[in-house]
Amino acid sequence: KSQSERLPSDCDQVYLAGERANGVYRIQPGTALPFPAFCQMTAEGGWTVVQRRMDGTVNFDRLWQEYRNGFGNLNSEFWLGLEKVCAVTGQGDHILRIELQDWDNHTQHMDYPFHLGSEATHYTLSLGSAVSGSLRIAISPASGLRFSTRDQDHDLKLDSSCAQHLTGGWWFSSCGQANLNGRYFATRPRQRLERKQGIFWKPWKGRNYSLKATTMMIHPAKLSV
Repeated sequence: KSQSERLPSDCDQVYLAGERANGVYRIQPGTALPFPAFCQMTAEGGWTVVQRRMDGTVNFDRLWQEYRNGFGNLNSEFWLGLEKVCAVTGQGDHILRIELQDWDNHTQHMDYPFHLGSEATHYTLSLGSAVSGSLRIAISPASGLRFSTRDQDHDLKLDSSCAQHLTGGWWFSSCGQANLNGRYFATRPRQRLERKQGIFWKPWKGRNYSLKATTMMIHPAKLSV
């Protein structure tokens, strides 16, 4: 394809082309094959949404291959896919925004400079110091955490698998800080074990509080003037 026919490389390019409506657009980062992505348009530009939870319609307890390639419905709940995220972030420095909502509709967010390693590194996630927002960090150490699923255990807990214990794929340390891909609970589970399997961000609402909605999205890091 010639440059003029080429698809936008990410949702920020969709925004720069004049689109202002949230929704699904086809993008083509770098040398990757084109794929559809949900674009969230804000005053800062277009954000490529990586993950969204809102109603429990999609099961997030999936295996490595599905987290690698993506799953769900781009118009409701989904995981874009780690390979697609690598393709987008391979084009330059990016910011990861994490937005959380509790059952009283209070929200918190945080923007982090971040780097996602390739599959050879088990998609190691490294976060820089937060650049905006008030949400306390729950993904550390800064040296990076590897992604784990129930069939590929790369967490820091030596005696068990966080992904099997908590369900869902995530950058687990020792299971206790966060899991935005846990089970969706519209009502508080009665069983203690189940309460640990919810969608949680410990520094905000505690270990056993399962959140109502989550969004993870990425945007090119703008050069500060």
